[in-house]
Amino acid sequence: MGTSPDMDLLARTYDATTAAVSGLDDDDFARATRAEGWDVRALLLHQLLDAQRALVALATPTTEPADVDGTTYWHAWHPDRGDGGAAHAAYVRRAAAAYDGAAGLVGQWRETASAAARACAAADPEDRVATQGHVITVADLASTLVVEATVHLLDLTLHVPGGPPADALAHTRAVLESLYGGPLPAAWDDTEAVLRGTGRLPDPAPRLPLLG
Repeated sequence: MGTSPDMDLLARTYDATTAAVSGLDDDDFARATRAEGWDVRALLLHQLLDAQRALVALATPTTEPADVDGTTYWHAWHPDRGDGGAAHAAYVRRAAAAYDGAAGLVGQWRETASAAARACAAADPEDRVATQGHVITVADLASTLVVEATVHLLDLTLHVPGGPPADALAHTRAVLESLYGGPLPAAWDDTEAVLRGTGRLPDPAPRLPLLG
């Protein structure tokens, strides 16, 4: 079974991303992140694409039964297969470089993320929508978006201030533990659990990382 967040958690996680990037200058946007090969600018564009996908999904209702939930959605993500996401990463870098300065990208992110979060909160959590070849409830879609935003906010704030809300970290840890099939080490706080569970910090456990 999936694990669903409070429906306002996506808005608060997106707001934390907006707070982290607001006021940064072009030099800050060129800083490295935990996402290999992506600077802050490229990573924010990747997040913008995810918020756009959320809007498309929320406008694509279906009566078909859900075939994934907030946990099983991640089973299809295998960064060690195919090109490992190299084509998407190259596209993101090119598209991010096309923005004339940081302000335009931040403004587009702010508007799109806010619209996506409002649309998600306004929808019935039990409604089903289509996204990326799957059918998922709105509540579980929100879960996947919170996980994505939380992980990438940790990536983004490697060299700039900010971070995810505590309950976004707790939610993401819960999803990772659902994927893991049990609790992650209690000695890890939620930030460390997310970083290790997604391969941002190395760990010798053979079942980690749980998602890329």
